[in-house]
Amino acid sequence: MRQIWITKAGPPEVLQVKEIADPSPGNGELRIRVEATGVNFADIMGRMGLYPDLPPIPVVVGYEVGGSVDAIGSGVDASWLGKNVFALTRFGGYSDVICVPQAQVFERPADMSAEEGAALPVNYFTAWQLIVVMGGLRAGETVLVHSAGGGVGIAATQIAKHIGATVIGTASKSKHEFLRGIGVDMLIDYRTEDFEKRTMELTGGRGVELILDAVGGDSFKKGFRILAPTGRLGMFGMSAAATGKERNLVSALKTIASMPWLQFNPPALLNANKGVFGVNLGHLWDQIPRIRGWVDDLLALWSQGVIRPHVDKVFPFAEAAAAHHYMQDRKNIGKILLRP
Repeated sequence: MRQIWITKAGPPEVLQVKEIADPSPGNGELRIRVEATGVNFADIMGRMGLYPDLPPIPVVVGYEVGGSVDAIGSGVDASWLGKNVFALTRFGGYSDVICVPQAQVFERPADMSAEEGAALPVNYFTAWQLIVVMGGLRAGETVLVHSAGGGVGIAATQIAKHIGATVIGTASKSKHEFLRGIGVDMLIDYRTEDFEKRTMELTGGRGVELILDAVGGDSFKKGFRILAPTGRLGMFGMSAAATGKERNLVSALKTIASMPWLQFNPPALLNANKGVFGVNLGHLWDQIPRIRGWVDDLLALWSQGVIRPHVDKVFPFAEAAAAHHYMQDRKNIGKILLRP
C-alpha cells in the first residue's frame, strides 16, 4: 500500500509517499481500496505542528475516503464485499488501502462517485452539526458563513438555503460569482471590507442569527458583537493561528491571546441573549451512532439533489505537497482531493 506521511513538522514539502505491506482487517473492520481521499485544514495544522490531537510525527493524516470494500474482518457480513462506500477515518486516510471500523463506513448511493463520497463526510457532517444540530437555523433567519468558498462553506450554504435562510458569505472577490451561483445572497470581500461593519450595513443594523467561524482570534470578538438577540456563534476552527506555511508560535500565541476570553462569560451571555458553541468532528468518535443519524438525513437531501460537494481539484498522491500549497494559498473553491 502507498501512504502519504508527514515526516516532520514543516512546509508542504515534508509530505512523502511511502510503501508498506497491505493491512488486514481486524474484528469488525472493513478494508477499503481507496479511490479518493479528502484534504482538510486539520491536515494542514497537523503538518505545521499546530494540531493538538495529532499522533506523534511521523504520521499519516486524513479523515475521509471514498472507494470500495475489498476485504472484511471477522464479525462483518459478507454482503459488504465489493460495495462502493465512503468512510470517516481516524487519521490514516492519506492511503490507498485502509481498514476502518464498520460503524464508520457508509454505502454510497448509486449516483455518488468515489470522489463525491470522499468530499462529503468532514464538510457536510460539520456543516450539519453547525447549522441543524447545534445552530438551530430556521427559515427566515440569516447566517453569516466565513470562508464561504471552502468545503464547509459550500455545504453550509446548500443546507441553509434548503432550510429557507438568508446567507451572507465572506470570500475573496474572485470567488463571488461562483458563490452567487449556488445561492449566497450577499457577499463580503474579507480582504478589502470589515465584515463586522459590512454585515451590520447589510442587515440594517439588526445583525445575524447564526455565524459559522473557523477563523478564530479577533474574528470571534467581532462575530459576537454582530449577533442579533437570540443569535448563536458557531466556532469550528482557528485558521488565524496558521500564518505562513511553517509553524509560527508567536503568531499562534497572538491569535490565542486575541480570543474573547472575557466576553464569553455567563453574565454576558445571559444579558445579551446570545449563545456560543464549538464544533470539532474529530472529538465525536464515541458518538458514531448519532453521526449515522445525520448521514441518513444528509443522504435524503442527496436523493433530492439538495446537496452536492463541489470538487475543485484532484491531486495525485505524488503531488500532495502541491495540494497543501493550493489550500493554503486559498485558491480552492470547494473540496481538494488526493487520488492514489
